[in-house]
Amino acid sequence: MKQVQSRIIAPDNGDLAVEAHALVKTFGDNRAVDGVTLNVRAGSIYGVLGPNGAGKTTTIRMLATLLRPDAGSAKIFGHDVVKEPQIVRQLIGVTGQYASVDESLSATENLVIFSRLLGLGRAEARHKAVELLEEFSLTEAAKRPLKKFSGGMRRRLDLAASLIAQPPLIFLDEPTTGLDPRTRNQMWETIRRLVKTGSTVLLTTQYLQEADELADRIAVIDRGRVVAEGTADELKTSVGSSSLQLRIQNPQDIQDARQTVERVLMVQSAVSPEGGKITAPMADADRVTDLLIAFRETGIQLAELSVQKPTLDEVFLTITGHGVKEDAAKEMDETDEVRGIKQ
Repeated sequence: MKQVQSRIIAPDNGDLAVEAHALVKTFGDNRAVDGVTLNVRAGSIYGVLGPNGAGKTTTIRMLATLLRPDAGSAKIFGHDVVKEPQIVRQLIGVTGQYASVDESLSATENLVIFSRLLGLGRAEARHKAVELLEEFSLTEAAKRPLKKFSGGMRRRLDLAASLIAQPPLIFLDEPTTGLDPRTRNQMWETIRRLVKTGSTVLLTTQYLQEADELADRIAVIDRGRVVAEGTADELKTSVGSSSLQLRIQNPQDIQDARQTVERVLMVQSAVSPEGGKITAPMADADRVTDLLIAFRETGIQLAELSVQKPTLDEVFLTITGHGVKEDAAKEMDETDEVRGIKQ
């Protein structure tokens, strides 16, 4: 596959919650993380986007002191994850595993136990549990055993447990995987509220929309490497210009309209298979006004006009040569093959 040059966009100046440089982690012959560098500004949501197996979770585990890097360095609010792990652990919260010590205990009882383990007094622990259950819309299920919780409720409880100590940095490892759209939107709102109250969030995801909706900056990771980094708009702009989409009122005017588009914008255009819609690259937004004037002069009437930016899927496809969904599907196929062999 053709190698594509990385597009790394320098972050703005500011206090950094995470400084990771050239992190490496190998498991046997597998180089799961291959020189990852990340800079996460405090008070932001930073998205790490990539398919299953890209190295996202391994990177998080190294930053959270759960795995020791084979090479490279990382600091959390200036504290080295290898040399000062105890301090780092006081500054972070991690989700990704089910937050429970006993499936037969209620949500309240589990949160109280976690609070007590973190040093809170009995009354303070119960107050914190009530507060978190209300924040995550779990009050009605407070007394229900965890074994009766749905997947969405479990993920919300996971996040609640990670916030008991109110850490300044929260690692969310694919927090909405498997959730229905409604519950996913609720989680997004909760994540936004966390940042508004002063937290920093480092979020891994394989959902393009999630990264686009939430992240202030995004690192695109593929096969253990950061292949692009920047805001969503910067990444989209880096792979091409926006496109102008026009729907013509009278289908008989479509060819005249297309010729006008190409003459005024000085680009090649395309007509949709069903007709009536023209798409053209929009390198110079100022020329759109000239196009509208030309349409008025020739009597061509528009039914619709819109500007479409490149999608994050197009970014990933352009940079890596494959899409996120395509790679995830491939991994599922390979897993199924392995299961078939074992059976």
